Amino acid sequence: MITRETIDAVYEAARVEEVIGDFVQLKKAGSNFKGLSPFSDERTPSFMVSPVKQIWKDFSSGKGGNVIAFIMEHEHFSYPDAIRYLAKKYGIEIVETEQTEEQKEQASERESMYLVSEYANSFFQEQLYHTELGKAIGLSYFKERGFTDETIKKFQLGYSPDQWDALTKAAIEKKYQLKYLESTGLTIVKEAKQFDRFKGRVMFPIHSMSGRVLGFGGRILTNEKKAAKYLNSPESDIYHKSKVLYGIYYAKQSIAKEDNCYLVEGYTDVIQFHQSGILNTVSSSGTALTSDQIRLINRLTKNITVLFDGDAAGLRAAIRGIDLILEQGMNVRVCSFPGGEDPDSFAKKNDEEGIKKYLSEHAQDFIRFKANLLQKESKNDPIKKSELIRDMIGSVAKIPDPIKREVYIKECSVIMDISEEVLFATLAQLDAVDKTEKKRAQKKVGESKKGNTLTAVQKEEKATSKVDPVFELERKVIEILLLYGNQEITYIDAVYKTNEEGEVIMEDEELSAKVYEKIFLDLQTDEVDFMNPQFGALYSVLINAYAEQGDTFKVEVFLQVLTPELVQTATNILMQDEKYQLDDWARKEIQVKQKETSISGYVSDVVLNLRRQLVFNLINNKMNGIQSIETSEDRMETLAEIMDYQNLQAVLSKKLKRVVL
Repeated sequence: MITRETIDAVYEAARVEEVIGDFVQLKKAGSNFKGLSPFSDERTPSFMVSPVKQIWKDFSSGKGGNVIAFIMEHEHFSYPDAIRYLAKKYGIEIVETEQTEEQKEQASERESMYLVSEYANSFFQEQLYHTELGKAIGLSYFKERGFTDETIKKFQLGYSPDQWDALTKAAIEKKYQLKYLESTGLTIVKEAKQFDRFKGRVMFPIHSMSGRVLGFGGRILTNEKKAAKYLNSPESDIYHKSKVLYGIYYAKQSIAKEDNCYLVEGYTDVIQFHQSGILNTVSSSGTALTSDQIRLINRLTKNITVLFDGDAAGLRAAIRGIDLILEQGMNVRVCSFPGGEDPDSFAKKNDEEGIKKYLSEHAQDFIRFKANLLQKESKNDPIKKSELIRDMIGSVAKIPDPIKREVYIKECSVIMDISEEVLFATLAQLDAVDKTEKKRAQKKVGESKKGNTLTAVQKEEKATSKVDPVFELERKVIEILLLYGNQEITYIDAVYKTNEEGEVIMEDEELSAKVYEKIFLDLQTDEVDFMNPQFGALYSVLINAYAEQGDTFKVEVFLQVLTPELVQTATNILMQDEKYQLDDWARKEIQVKQKETSISGYVSDVVLNLRRQLVFNLINNKMNGIQSIETSEDRMETLAEIMDYQNLQAVLSKKLKRVVL
């Protein structure tokens, strides 16, 4: 178990904008940052990060929280592993107390798969460096490919012995369970026998964006005709090949910095480019490019340059990927290599400067690339030329931005020597067909999903379609406490006094107090509880925190001690008012009123409204239950209580009229 001191050190060092910046390209938005949601498919940013409050909020999915919550949500880490990840990032030594056997058994299935994968990765590296066969076969292969020791260690390359159960046997001896070796695909189990999937191969571990080992790629070193040259881990709970890019862990920061991503085909292409200094390079691991993989890149940059082999297969792969990239609203350039070269071989023969120069001079905009490529195929055949034009317009139709579409239509008109009117008419036809197909598909989906549960966003929209005044007012009270709890305010309130005639009268008087003190005293007067349990729990913790910490209270520190559920609730409240920054209202000269300018009146208004509403609900509840009271004495007592609450409601209404906002 990780000590509290280590956890505190991690929270103190970790900056939410830095950590999230490793996964999402963030842009300044006032005092905050915004970017595309890493949890949903979107083209307009709905993801907000607050450096001041050290929290984030994803308005598209409803998720939010602090820096730990993001790592747990994004990488599916447990709380301890999120702490370990951040400790490693910030160079903090992890101090742990010994786990009990019971705690070890409670590790989740998913976490157990990660642990087995990490062990296998260590085992393969150990075999590569510290066994005779590993050095003679595996290490020699990597050296022949031109990889340096530094590169081999950076990418954690390894070797799986050419034995039936070397890894399986070693893992079981280390107390790793066979079922997790099987579920990760490391071991194949057939009846009473089990053997290693990757035996006799050099190993390429595949990492998540945060650096966890998800699976492996293995290359065979013999000439067996029946064996596949490359073998990947099968799909599992932790490895989905369509959602992973090889090298993304090592490339993410460079991609964001360079605002461009080079996309290649294989493992060695990535490694050779990185070794040459081109760090913003990833690959689809030999599989066809998918929308999920493109979205990973889209979080870091809008620009992709597809690099491919000059052969026919490489060209076809590049063309297939272009339309997918365009659909995501991204900018795509394409670059091929001369005479039989691929990224791996080209990088071996050129230094960093030479590679960058070549890419800069030969990378083409997709429309010119496709035109040049297809023109070669059509030559002077008018039928083939018409098919080529339709193919190019089909790609343009994938672009969601209408301005970009028009620019490309004009470009295509010049290249193909055909009128813009004809091209726009063709584009309109394709759009009409696309819309019809989409409607048909949506209708099918709708019919098949009748009665299914709503998405999180739909639930939230449905929940907020009918405004619950108590819910809104309780939320505002928590918001005030989080934002202004320690602020000193001056306000007018009625106090009881005795006049010269000895009569007790109520008179307005100017008072001062801290916001949290005023709220606590006002709500305590009525002795009513919060209706929403989450808000009630947050209220209690907040009041106690202010009372104990006084002027030293800090929201970002306070969030560290809350449960994940309360962190989510607090984040939703804190980030709600900053949602307008996503729409750049300030740039559109639409001014949003800031509460700080009238905090005293705002506090009084919210608290009085909440008190009045809670009292109103209390009166209704008592009125509804009066018929079930058996004795007349109890009924009269309840009626007297109702009258008292009605008097209180009248007093609160009178006070509300005096609040100046």
